[in-house]
Amino acid sequence: MRILLATAPGYGLTLPLVPLAWAARAAGHEVLLATTSEMATVGPAAGLPVHDVHPDRDVWADLMRRVMSGGEPDEDLPEEYRLAAKAGNPFGLFTVTMTAGTIEAGRAFGADLVAHPSDHAAGMLTAAALGVPALEVGNRISWSMRDVDWRAGHDGFGDGPVNDLVRERLGIEGTPVPVARIDPRPPSMGGMGRNEVTHDERDGAPWWPMRFVPYNGGTVVPDWALHRPERPRIAVTLGTVVPALSGVSSLAVVLEALGGMDVEVVLAAGTADLTSLGELPANVRAVGYLPLSAFLPTCAAIVHHGGSGTTAAPLFYGVPQLVLPSFADNPLAAQRVAERGVGLSHDPATVDVATLRASVGRLLTEEAFATAAGEVRAEMATQPSPATVVERVVRAV
Repeated sequence: MRILLATAPGYGLTLPLVPLAWAARAAGHEVLLATTSEMATVGPAAGLPVHDVHPDRDVWADLMRRVMSGGEPDEDLPEEYRLAAKAGNPFGLFTVTMTAGTIEAGRAFGADLVAHPSDHAAGMLTAAALGVPALEVGNRISWSMRDVDWRAGHDGFGDGPVNDLVRERLGIEGTPVPVARIDPRPPSMGGMGRNEVTHDERDGAPWWPMRFVPYNGGTVVPDWALHRPERPRIAVTLGTVVPALSGVSSLAVVLEALGGMDVEVVLAAGTADLTSLGELPANVRAVGYLPLSAFLPTCAAIVHHGGSGTTAAPLFYGVPQLVLPSFADNPLAAQRVAERGVGLSHDPATVDVATLRASVGRLLTEEAFATAAGEVRAEMATQPSPATVVERVVRAV
């Protein structure tokens, strides 16, 4: 089977689907990743063949500029950019710029199936245009389109003026009923049990569970990351989007608080400029971009911004977490963490050194957090693997 994997050009939007692509390739199927911007470089590093569906502009950079400016799009931008902005759906920018190229890639590739995240309408539209089955894959740990209350406020992923515009321009008719929709959340955080199957009231398509397997990139794992230190190791990260939009100022209070504790801190800040933070505390190891999977297994806790992939990785490894949510669905991820008891949450705008030290201290000393994190890890381990899901998809198709 030839599978076109269509994803939006963000780390948190593409990387969660890489293990599913690996499983398909390991089973002998051909996979082509259709994406753009930085993911056209990240995808090959994950061992996947990639086609850049919109090479003329950096769509992700355009979106970041749009979000940071908060104003009307520049007049020199293509018409579809302005139309997407007026629709009020930021992801609509991906729909209007990436759908045509994704369809062309799928047609040339001879796709038998289009797999796409729930929030990437270009994938659904491509399946409709090609007349092939679709597989809708949830890529978030905080929400799923299975949740009726969430779907009611986010119908732009499947319907809406931007999608109608693209349909009209490209002559796309109909909407495919997916072979299945995937919910990767652990059962106690809104997901499904191993053998649970439900059907979507919109079109009767089945919902299947799937184990979330973290992928944050490959690396040469440093020796220190393989061993648990004598004192607790704390991971700190803001992901990739927060530093680009807001800088690293929110790290100042985190590092000041942890710098005064008897812990070892691993600061994974990617390519962010840390000069504004001054000299880092002696117990802080700045590692740039080091995949969480390289060192999270030896951590006692993690402090982060609430990104979906960053929230899911410590769940997979059973590590308690303190979430300082930023924007988008980060607050919802923080809410899920706190409600399940696998960690704590605090507003980053009001958190101070004393509060942060107390919160991290609780994660390290109160057994309930580690116990709950271990329970969720065990739940995830019982869910069907990506390989099992690929087998089910093949049977269904």
